[in-house]
Amino acid sequence: MNKETVLITGASSGIGLALAREFASQGHPLVLTAPVAAELRDVAADVGRSYGVSVRTIAKDFETISASEEIFAELAADRVSIEILVNNAGFGQRGKFWETPLDRDIGMLRVNIEAVVRLTKLFLPGMVKRGHGRILNTASVAGFEPGPMLAVYHATKAFVLSFSEAIATELEDTAVTVTALCPGPVDTDFFPKADMIDTQVFQRGKVAAPAEVAKAAYQALMAGERVIVPGGVNKAMVFPRRFMTESAQAKMNEKMYEDADPAKRKRERGDIEAEQSKPKPH
Repeated sequence: MNKETVLITGASSGIGLALAREFASQGHPLVLTAPVAAELRDVAADVGRSYGVSVRTIAKDFETISASEEIFAELAADRVSIEILVNNAGFGQRGKFWETPLDRDIGMLRVNIEAVVRLTKLFLPGMVKRGHGRILNTASVAGFEPGPMLAVYHATKAFVLSFSEAIATELEDTAVTVTALCPGPVDTDFFPKADMIDTQVFQRGKVAAPAEVAKAAYQALMAGERVIVPGGVNKAMVFPRRFMTESAQAKMNEKMYEDADPAKRKRERGDIEAEQSKPKPH
């Protein structure tokens, strides 16, 4: 049984849920957070039963500024030591910046950036003092370039990527590591919640299943890697873009976020995830 306790945010679905399963399969005790208590209870019961690990839940919404401090205080009061922090909660919203609701953008900043900063600020000092610890921050390939129609989301992921790499450097003389997870498109609730099911990127792009992303993330985290871009296609996409102008990168992303031809819309949320979970022929 692995004794490193893991705190995972955004753990009730998508990559967060897949990460919870991956960590549990390796024997880690879990603390899971997400906004809806009932969903968390269902996840905890299933994961605990499936993998035989302890699973604690704390229902918090990171659009509420006090959420991070409340989580930290609750765990501190019960003397729960977090050895691995997984800052995974996040969401996006497609649309022209001047047309999307300001509240949606501010909420995105609070969940995608502020919660990452607050939780890291709260839990990292203890890791440094104890002389061990790991942090996994879910960024995105979106963090490498501007994204018209997803301007705020891309900007938040650029922050998470830069923030993670900077802190990883600061921690070089300690036994604490920081890893930035930069997946490409993943078959999660991100797409329906961001109004993106009909887009080119979801309908025509290479979309990964959450479980394969979680597996790659776990391996990279435990190896102390700074940045992990799961999937050969995503690696191939990110590398040449470092040599493109920002204008060219932006135009490329804008095309990806356009609606696909209705006649070519065949995918629904969960299709890739279901296909990946089918038993493989021997």
